[in-house]
Amino acid sequence: MPERLFVCTPSKLGAYEDCPRRYRYSYVDRPAPPKGPPWAHNSLGASVHTALKNWYALPAERRRPEALPALLRGTWVREGYRDDEQERSAYQRALAWLESYVAALDPTDEPLGVERVVAVRTSVLAFNGRTDRIDSRPGPDGPELVIVDYKTGRTGLDADDARGSQALALYAYAAERTFRRPCRRVELHHLPTGTVAAHEHTVDSLARQLDRAEATARDIIAAERSVTDDADPDDAFPTNPGPRCGWCDYRRTCPTGAQTPAKEPWAAVDRPTP
Repeated sequence: MPERLFVCTPSKLGAYEDCPRRYRYSYVDRPAPPKGPPWAHNSLGASVHTALKNWYALPAERRRPEALPALLRGTWVREGYRDDEQERSAYQRALAWLESYVAALDPTDEPLGVERVVAVRTSVLAFNGRTDRIDSRPGPDGPELVIVDYKTGRTGLDADDARGSQALALYAYAAERTFRRPCRRVELHHLPTGTVAAHEHTVDSLARQLDRAEATARDIIAAERSVTDDADPDDAFPTNPGPRCGWCDYRRTCPTGAQTPAKEPWAAVDRPTP
């Protein structure tokens, strides 16, 4: 019998690379352990992403800054904030980010995809992922695709972040095969600072990221099989302790993570921009 392909998304692969134990809690244990409270920074990011998606859903003549307050209010996620004052402050910051960002956009530009799912199969993976935006831009030999990913975290990004992002590389690899056009450029658009971190992949660099993803998938498959064969799940999916434990949804369930002081659900929203 042929091996079953490993069905995955960037977040699924990333969960295992960050911490195999967190992967187990998210994707293996059933019922899954209870998560902690929602995070305010996730609420903020989701609100901004959906507002931008809805911006592009408007007719071109209505893509004006005046539309943004209603778009953001309509998508606003209220969970995780410390109090109403912090939530109001976060809303005003998010609105300012959006106003600054769309001021640099041509409202008549139509991306090839917004919140578009791309998928690809390899000998190991059945990969799918939802991209924030796929642009089609002129290239030396015709139209080329560009993967655009919005970021709202309070930390700036640089070209190394774009180059090292496995998710962006996999999006590019899948988009090229979905649309049958070259897709080598990936961009991180950091809304709080208005900066763009970009990287131009090559065929080889995309292949290296794909090899890395397939290696991770093989490790996951082996760990899941060992549990099926009665191995200790804690041994098959060890912890990777570190500062991120304080931000983990499963910190209270994980004996190792529980030793790390918990972060308040709103803490990341209060961190200053560098």
